[in-house]
Amino acid sequence: MCYDNADGAFGRQPASPDSPSRRAFSRLLLAGTGLAALSACTPAQSFTPSGTPGPTPDPTPGMGSATPTAAAAASSPPASSPSATPAPAAAAAVPPSAAAPPPSAAAPGPQHSLTDPTSAWVIVNKHRPLAPATFVPPDLVRPAVRLATSGEAALLNSTTAAAAEKMFAAAAAEGVIITLASGYRSFATQTATYGSWVRAQGQAGADTASARPGYSEHQTGWAFDIGDGSGADAFTPQFKDRPAAIWAKANAHRFGFVVRYPWMLHEITGYFYEPWHLRYIGTAAATDMSARGIGTLEQYFGLEPAPAYL
Repeated sequence: MCYDNADGAFGRQPASPDSPSRRAFSRLLLAGTGLAALSACTPAQSFTPSGTPGPTPDPTPGMGSATPTAAAAASSPPASSPSATPAPAAAAAVPPSAAAPPPSAAAPGPQHSLTDPTSAWVIVNKHRPLAPATFVPPDLVRPAVRLATSGEAALLNSTTAAAAEKMFAAAAAEGVIITLASGYRSFATQTATYGSWVRAQGQAGADTASARPGYSEHQTGWAFDIGDGSGADAFTPQFKDRPAAIWAKANAHRFGFVVRYPWMLHEITGYFYEPWHLRYIGTAAATDMSARGIGTLEQYFGLEPAPAYL
């Protein structure tokens, strides 16, 4: 386990100056494929080599601009087969204005900023750092949920915290215990975490295992990692088979969450499957993504894949 045991404290509390928790990474080499499944926790002392890298969005305080800012989708056409009939020359070139809009253009409810870190739709990946890089959510609170961590890692922004409380309670009503394993992570904490990886493996190795400072979703307050009530398989690929992960995958969208780094979409997100990492985007958008079978925020908002840092 990379985190302290829950301290038994329930009820939302103001942010405290407790010392931050650390995350640990683990790696799985998938038989026959050669792919590494990367976990998102960072060990305090040891390092494991990893492969190269988962109706309330209505106007809400801190949701950001109400103007759509999604870019046009960047997709490649399928390869032509030998028997394919050549397209007429007039149809070969499609003007940029005729490009298909991203799926989010038809999303129910208001649109929000993709760059404002106070927006539930802010996109943070290896091509899109936070601005400012040292952003601190102005409304960090401790949600009234079961904790498997402490300090700043037990904090979320107020909107995410409220949604998490509802989701954890709904899961508990169905006999599934979900814990908050890691929430907010400050720029200073991420700097120390990333620096530890650089010292152990060099920058190239660190970039496959840890987000650079200012590039972590955890810094936004909109994302957090979950654990299972049993404490088993935390931050490992096997976590997908725990009751908490199974329940969250099937139900998180009802509370505004998506599994941010889905299975086999690392060439888009930049990270291997993390069934424990949930991201709040609002119930309308999350339900829309689920209904349409869209796996990543990059695809939903029509953004380019971000498999590696620019």
